[in-house]
Amino acid sequence: MNVVIKVNDEVKEKMIEYYKDKKRDKVIPYVVFQAQDEDTVITLYESGKCMFQGTSADVDAAMWGTVLENTKEKQEERKKADAKYYNCNAIGSDEVGTGDYFGPIVVTACYVSKEDIPFLESLGVGDSKKIDDEKILKIAPQIAKKIPYKSVILTNQEYNDKYTKELNMNKIKAILHNKVLYQLVHEGNHSYDYIIVDEFAREARYYEYVKDQVAIQKGITFLTKAEDKNNAVGCASIISRYLFLKEFDKMCDKLHIPLPKGAGSDVDKIGEEVVEKYGEDKLKEIAKINFKNTDRILHTLIY
Repeated sequence: MNVVIKVNDEVKEKMIEYYKDKKRDKVIPYVVFQAQDEDTVITLYESGKCMFQGTSADVDAAMWGTVLENTKEKQEERKKADAKYYNCNAIGSDEVGTGDYFGPIVVTACYVSKEDIPFLESLGVGDSKKIDDEKILKIAPQIAKKIPYKSVILTNQEYNDKYTKELNMNKIKAILHNKVLYQLVHEGNHSYDYIIVDEFAREARYYEYVKDQVAIQKGITFLTKAEDKNNAVGCASIISRYLFLKEFDKMCDKLHIPLPKGAGSDVDKIGEEVVEKYGEDKLKEIAKINFKNTDRILHTLIY
């Protein structure tokens, strides 16, 4: 599948930062960069056009903009279709930490009834990436007291032990989503209209990822930018972020080093400090060692 979008200079800069650890070395005329993120190849042109190629191309493209082939009429149709996912009883899941070199992966599933929506609106529930950490720390405990949820925290030690070419990031995410969704659906007596996952893989690929699990949650609706369309996913995003922040702070306190989030150049600098102080093996405990940051950190050090 090929999907093409058009992005402005601001989005272009964000894409350059986001994909900098996934860039290919290949140099192509009139191309800013070419990168590979799991199953998708991303090619950003100097003109601002960006091509996504792969089975999940449409999902990855939706993170950054509107597909050029879309008309205003189609966008309005989609907006109306998505409205039904807002005012409903739903179970939704979302994850945090998959783009961070340091810190765990946290996946949460939440159940939100129609009666809960006014309360959540009063707190400003939505995508945790659009809410600053200070507000997350304030509202997440309020949400957790009222909204049923299940969470799973995968430490980086566990991630590094599991990660292989066959068991990649998307498969790990799918397994964790399946786990919390199944628990919430089957351990509670929740009346729901939809089970919604913030789409990171096509439906067929998602179920391919989880086919070997003992218990598989079926009947899922996969939506791009689901945290903006459904309150259960929005709550899951916030609670996941809250748990991530708490675990991240514990890690910083234990190391006596203020770790940065994300996977940028500042992460490399602190990674070098961690290795100098605690040794290479420490990275296996606190970092996702398959990230390109690891190579840069270790190649920079002189022993």
